[in-house]
Amino acid sequence: MTERKRYVRAAFDRAAPTYDAAAAVQREICAQLLALAKAHPPQGPVDYLLDAGCGTGTGALELMEWLKPVNTLALDFAPGMLARHPGDARQHRVCGDLESLPFANGSVDVVWSSLAVQWCNPGRAMAELGRVLKPGGLAWITTLGPDTLWELRDAFRGIDDAEHVIGFHSADTWQQSAIQAGFQIRSTHQSPTAATADSLRQLLKDIKAIGAHQVGSGRRRKPLGKSAWQQLERTYEQHRRADARLPATYDVIVLALQRIA
Repeated sequence: MTERKRYVRAAFDRAAPTYDAAAAVQREICAQLLALAKAHPPQGPVDYLLDAGCGTGTGALELMEWLKPVNTLALDFAPGMLARHPGDARQHRVCGDLESLPFANGSVDVVWSSLAVQWCNPGRAMAELGRVLKPGGLAWITTLGPDTLWELRDAFRGIDDAEHVIGFHSADTWQQSAIQAGFQIRSTHQSPTAATADSLRQLLKDIKAIGAHQVGSGRRRKPLGKSAWQQLERTYEQHRRADARLPATYDVIVLALQRIA
C-alpha cells in the first residue's frame, strides 16, 4: 500500500463514527448513481453484487432493495468503516483493496462503487473490476474529477504553495482506462454536486467528518495561523451563494459500464 493510501485509510478509519451523520452530499450522489443503474439494469437475477468501497453500508441500501441480490460482497479498505457495516448471512464484509480484489475471475454479476475509486490508480482499479465481473456484467461507478473542491483550492492560492486539495483524474482518463480493461461505456456524464454550510469552519468540519479531508501527499502541515485563516475566510466568502450558504463542489463523474463478453 502506498503512503498516500495509508493516510487515506487512516482518515476514513477515524471518520467512521461521524460519516453517516455528515454524508448528505454522498447520499445525493448515491441517488444519482441509483438512477443511472435503473436506466442500465441487469438482464437477469443477481447472484453476486460487489459493493466496492462500501463504507458503512448505507449507500447501497436502496440498490439492494431494488436488485435483491443473493449475496453482497461489501468491500472496503478501512477497517473502521467495515466495523460499522451491519453485515449478515448475505452481506459478506471484506477488507480489501480495489486495486487487488480478493475475488475470483468472473465471479461477480454487478459492481456498485460510489466515491471510492478516486483513491486508486485508474488503470489498476478498472482492470480489477473487469477481471472479477462476468462477461456482460455491469459496473455503476461514481468518482471525483479534477474540479473537486475547486473553491478551496482557489482560496488557498493566496495563502501558501502547499497542495491543500488533491488533484483527481479526468473523466477521459477513467473512460480510457475502462476501455483498456475490456469495458463498453454505456453512459457517462459529469454532475457538479455541492455540499454546503453556513461557514467555512463548518464546511471543513463536515469534510473532515466524512474522511474526505485527506489531501495532497498526506504529509502533515502546520496549522494555519490566525492571519492566514482570516485571509482564507475572506477569500472563500466570494463563493457564498444567494441562499447564504457556502459551497464545496464535488466534480462527480458518473459511469455505467458493461464488461465485453
